[in-house]
Amino acid sequence: MRAGKLRHRVIFKASSAVKDGYGAETLTWTTYATVWAAIEPISGREMIQADQMQAETTIRVRVRYNASVEPEHRIYFGTRVLEIVSVINLTERNRHLELLCKEIDT
Repeated sequence: MRAGKLRHRVIFKASSAVKDGYGAETLTWTTYATVWAAIEPISGREMIQADQMQAETTIRVRVRYNASVEPEHRIYFGTRVLEIVSVINLTERNRHLELLCKEIDT
């Protein structure tokens, strides 16, 4: 992948459970990598869920290979939060990853 296509700066975060003073767990997101990426919107749709209109956008994110990326992680792109749906190792040569993501409301 040519470096010119990787023009968006994104942050990868992993979740961790932290106990408060009462023993209740709260989920926090911790940054583990900041990388350059190519971001391409693929599709969008609207649906009615729980009697409310919901919008869903599917986005393709391409980055250089990083073995620590997992579907449980999130990508932060500016003010947008992307949930990773699948991680694809392009050509199986550990050079690039294609991440299919859904944009989530926070």
